[in-house]
Amino acid sequence: MHKTLLAGVSALALSLTATSAFAQDIVRGEGDFSWDSLDAFEAEYGDVSGEITLWSPWNNPGDAAQFQAVVDFFEEATGVTVQVGSSPTYEEQARIDIAAGSPANITILPQPGLLADFAEQGALTDLGAEATDWLENNYAAGESWAALGQFAGEDGEVRQYAFPFKLEVKSLVWYSPDNFDEMGYEIPETMEALLELQEQIKADGGTPWCIGLESGGATGWPATDWIEDIMLRTQSPEAYDQWVTNELPFNSPEVVNAIEIFGSIVKDDANVAGGTAAVATTAFGDSPAGLFTIPPQCYLHRQASFIPSFFPEGSEAGVDYDFFYMPPYESEPDLGRPVLGSGTLVSITRDAEGARAFLEYIKTPIAHEIWMAQENSNFLTAYGEANPDTYSSDQLRQQGEILLEATTFRFDGSDMMPGAIGAGAFWSGMVDFVNGLSAQDAADQIQAAWDQL
Repeated sequence: MHKTLLAGVSALALSLTATSAFAQDIVRGEGDFSWDSLDAFEAEYGDVSGEITLWSPWNNPGDAAQFQAVVDFFEEATGVTVQVGSSPTYEEQARIDIAAGSPANITILPQPGLLADFAEQGALTDLGAEATDWLENNYAAGESWAALGQFAGEDGEVRQYAFPFKLEVKSLVWYSPDNFDEMGYEIPETMEALLELQEQIKADGGTPWCIGLESGGATGWPATDWIEDIMLRTQSPEAYDQWVTNELPFNSPEVVNAIEIFGSIVKDDANVAGGTAAVATTAFGDSPAGLFTIPPQCYLHRQASFIPSFFPEGSEAGVDYDFFYMPPYESEPDLGRPVLGSGTLVSITRDAEGARAFLEYIKTPIAHEIWMAQENSNFLTAYGEANPDTYSSDQLRQQGEILLEATTFRFDGSDMMPGAIGAGAFWSGMVDFVNGLSAQDAADQIQAAWDQL
């Protein structure tokens, strides 16, 4: 293994000792956890022992300690010693270690595109058809999740190389329950009803949306999430996949239509706090503040499950703020209940018995429930056997229900596109669109960048 990884593993392992699962009052055999699944796992893998290394994206103290809690029970059940490492440049370090031929046994990343590159290089271990079958049979919208970890290998054959674990929901609209109660607004169940609510808010003298696209060098990314959610509600999952790979050109009528729908919201001054001109210059983390002012500067904010970390200090979930699922169009019943999100994928980058055992471990409900139960956790799962009662908050439980009720899940499209597009032309094209470019011209501009690859 790369010496930098070894150093990072040692430092992180030491730093987490005091915050392991056993120090957080999770006691084996107690609580609503699926301890029987751990017992069954231990009966089969209890004699594995040895040592494995694991490289993860969880380098902040909270996530790192919570993941270590999951690892602790694996170590106790198997006798395997796990060295967990991470760094702020975890993607680049993974790339370096693989290029050097010294990767961790297990590499966990939130970038399917990067893992696809590793698979093509022959750097990932085939998890087998049984992993595909397991995901399809045990995860809600399982085919979507299985496909997310399927890549072409060195020989061009598509296989299951990665397993999804720790998910994130992006198809959420945030609001203030007090503001809704005061105005008599109801949670919309369809996209048509959401757009009707938008018009009602304006008719009542309010402003529907808070939207901000500024994010330093990543300015524009929040708009890409809007387009992706709209694409999933107006086009089939297959068309979405074709769009992500550019088999469906970015300037096709289907994509231009999605951009125009977003434009009907964001390019109407009366729809957005501060008017359209403020959208591109308002920091995405500052933009939801309008939900909390008196009187409210806006009533709605579309953003992923992480956004409460940007809400005013002391804001209480379910009291000061809440959310609802961004609904589908009633006029598109065949598209079901699509969910946009992201997550991490677990892969074996240096095969070992302990690494195989770890993949089997995260097929158990307990491996999910331990993280679900952590205080201040943001862990979500689509695993139907994990007990939702172990979620540490009602908000997480409700977001987990959105995943379980999804008929289709699709990963953030811009993250799946080549970097020059998803983290370049798409971002800038959306800013140009909000600032005055037509939907067709913005789409043509982004397609031109594709054509230059």
